[in-house]
Amino acid sequence: MIKIERTSIMNFDNAIRGARNPMNSWAKLDSYYNENGEFVFGENDLDLARRLAHAGSDHRKFLRQIFVSVDITAPLYWWKEFDTYKVGTVANSCSTMHKIHSKEFSREDFSCDRLTPQALEALDALIAFLESERQKFVETKDKAPWHNMIQLLPSSFNQMRTVTLNYENLISIYYARKSHKLPEWHTLCDWIMSLPYAADLIAVKED
Repeated sequence: MIKIERTSIMNFDNAIRGARNPMNSWAKLDSYYNENGEFVFGENDLDLARRLAHAGSDHRKFLRQIFVSVDITAPLYWWKEFDTYKVGTVANSCSTMHKIHSKEFSREDFSCDRLTPQALEALDALIAFLESERQKFVETKDKAPWHNMIQLLPSSFNQMRTVTLNYENLISIYYARKSHKLPEWHTLCDWIMSLPYAADLIAVKED
């Protein structure tokens, strides 16, 4: 299970202006913002952006200046893989250390959509135990049940993080993970390709 919400894309205008700095070709800038506040590449700028994007990472530095902010809710087992992409990314997560006891445990807190019936029974038993320990901690503030929750929490537990990336990060993620066996990566890759100008600036190895 993965949920992707509140996507914001920023800084197209500054990135493409900077891409023209090496040749002092600012007079050819023809991009603009439409009446809805959405950035629109002009013909000249899109041609330059595509050529630089396809020329390799040394030439497409401007993609590192196109920023994407998004809220992602995903299981801990997925976040462990996502953490491979630490360079050039920032993430603020919901805290299990501070807030694990703040709400009742339920199935909705876990990615369990592909579990077999027998595995679901095992998860339900663990959820019941975690909830009993949570109630003990809330009532007594004893650290023992808190440690039981932290150390027994399965990797299917869902966590929300606000993540900031850039288009260069997204190229790496897309090509490394688009054929991954975890369905969560397929959902993320579909989201990547739904971003503005993804076909021109992110799908750079398809030609």
